Amino acid sequence: MNTLSRLLVSTIIAASLSTTDASAHPPGADGQHDDHHHVDPAKIRTWTNAKTGEVVRGAFLASRTVDGVVRVSFERETGDVVIFPLTDLTDADQAEAQRRIDEVKATNERLAEQALSQPSRSARPSTKPGTPVQAGPFNTFAPFVSTRWDDRWLYVESDGLPHVPGGMPGAFQLSHPMMVGITAWQQQVPLPQNYRGANAWQIPLKPELADEPVSAKEQLFRGAIALAANGVPIFNPIKNDGKTDTFLAGELDEFGGHCGRADDYHYHIAPTHLRAFVGAGQPIAYALDGFPIYGLFDPAASPDGRDAEKCCPLGSSEPLDWMNGHLAPAPEGSPPGTSGLYHYHASVQYPYLNGGMRGKVTVRDDQIDPQPRASSPRAALPPLRGAKITGFKPLGKEGEPGWSLEYVVAGKTYLVNYRLESGRWIFDFVDPSGATKTDKYDAASPPVQRGRGGGRGEGGAARGPREGGAGGRTRHSAPQRDAALPAAPEPAPEAAASSFTVSSIDVTNGRLAADCTCDSTTTPRAPAISWGTPPKGTKAFAVVMHHVTRDNDTHVYMVVANLPASARELQSGDVEAGTWGQNTVNRRNTYSPPCSQGPGDKSYTMTLYALSAQVKPLPGVPLTRDVLLAAIRETTLGTATLDMTYSRTSH
Repeated sequence: MNTLSRLLVSTIIAASLSTTDASAHPPGADGQHDDHHHVDPAKIRTWTNAKTGEVVRGAFLASRTVDGVVRVSFERETGDVVIFPLTDLTDADQAEAQRRIDEVKATNERLAEQALSQPSRSARPSTKPGTPVQAGPFNTFAPFVSTRWDDRWLYVESDGLPHVPGGMPGAFQLSHPMMVGITAWQQQVPLPQNYRGANAWQIPLKPELADEPVSAKEQLFRGAIALAANGVPIFNPIKNDGKTDTFLAGELDEFGGHCGRADDYHYHIAPTHLRAFVGAGQPIAYALDGFPIYGLFDPAASPDGRDAEKCCPLGSSEPLDWMNGHLAPAPEGSPPGTSGLYHYHASVQYPYLNGGMRGKVTVRDDQIDPQPRASSPRAALPPLRGAKITGFKPLGKEGEPGWSLEYVVAGKTYLVNYRLESGRWIFDFVDPSGATKTDKYDAASPPVQRGRGGGRGEGGAARGPREGGAGGRTRHSAPQRDAALPAAPEPAPEAAASSFTVSSIDVTNGRLAADCTCDSTTTPRAPAISWGTPPKGTKAFAVVMHHVTRDNDTHVYMVVANLPASARELQSGDVEAGTWGQNTVNRRNTYSPPCSQGPGDKSYTMTLYALSAQVKPLPGVPLTRDVLLAAIRETTLGTATLDMTYSRTSH
């Protein structure tokens, strides 16, 4: 139906799109629904990697195509996720995985067809005389998206949410679930934004080609670069560190979106699913330079063949340039040398949509100017590492926005239920035991505003296991508490001083010593680390070294718990210190050196945790990174991290 079927297909998607609780939460053995269960025992089976011989017992989780290779992921009962190339599985397991992929794809296509079959959704809005052609795709989503214009600009107003077109004003029926499938979550949830009036989006009505195009690979890491037809902004696929592909990093949901620091939902890849709403041959978005963005393009596609949807609607067969754009043929009867309209196309690989600005724009503070600002009543928090978002569904009264976001950490399910009620945003945080903590925010009070560049930083206020930066907690203004409910636990104490940092004699100028990797000429050894004064009340330390691959697979090289409070170092090779846990490379309670393949630098992180109590081992349960993080959720006083890189010299 769209690039979604090629980019990401997940059984979790099918569950989250279902209209019944029974599908979203299968009944347990006693026939009762378990709202805190994640891995359905009925879906657990054994999967075998025929290439390596590794056997995994778990549930099929998702499929993702990266660089032309289909990779499938499986979730163990412990919550660990294992990723294999589809072709590495045994023939029987390949067939079963493909069956799961096809099943979810069919479900998604059926739901999309149902959405389009409703007259209120497919009806085209009336067009006033003199309406600019650029307004057409946006007007499809009336009344939730509205347009006005002057001689220079098309102004587009929306609340930034993917509404179903043609609904009743004030309704909150969405055309697709948000956030589901994200495995690198920064704790935000989608809130309606006020992209109206002076804060509306501005699209140039008379775009001009620039003498020097602006590359999205080199700048524009802050703010939006395009606006989807449904009024949802589109950001640079590369996040504001200038190097991370948000899609490959697992930061996006199955429709290519996520939330920023201001709880503002936005896409990072082309929303090709909108083609079903705007119609064949219509733009699915407009870049902020004024040039349209169309769906997928293949120069070899034939209008009469099976790939007709990949033909250029404007009739061009020229290959796309480095910005994913090309010129349309000149209109019939045009003078010699006349060019047609420049426009962009979507693609399944980077840059996914416009790779920058081919048209003239003004860039200030690394973002297109002008553009709106987003705001939230909540303050931002750090990312929640190890979390996977598994559900998003409507909640609350008709005509009032409200949703329930479900996420899983270490195999345990948490909920963030939030709604707008009587002018206040009410957030209920539900832990795996069912205990609920409530925060309230006055929607009428001055919001926490953030520029568009803040869209990809930390954010949100979700409750659950946290892993912050050095120094412990993030400060934020205190929300209003519901006195009838138990008070939420206070954030962990801050470090006593900024001296709680971690360093290593085996890391020079940010680079890890070769002796600590597979390139070592002797037996590889763990990096020696040392640290300064910990937070007051520290009773023990824990250490984890890990790496996140481009496929969003987490490799853990060492896990050590229960280092004594008096310790200020962990010497290389000291296997007697503390309690050693299991790495993910060979599943042993030892250090396993990084052996990352491929050219270029790979990034690794050493995290030191100051704890208010020692970790109590669980009988029969391996001490993995996920198990450790779950165990220290309530005892972490502060953390310190050491980032390092290494590039293989031998393979």
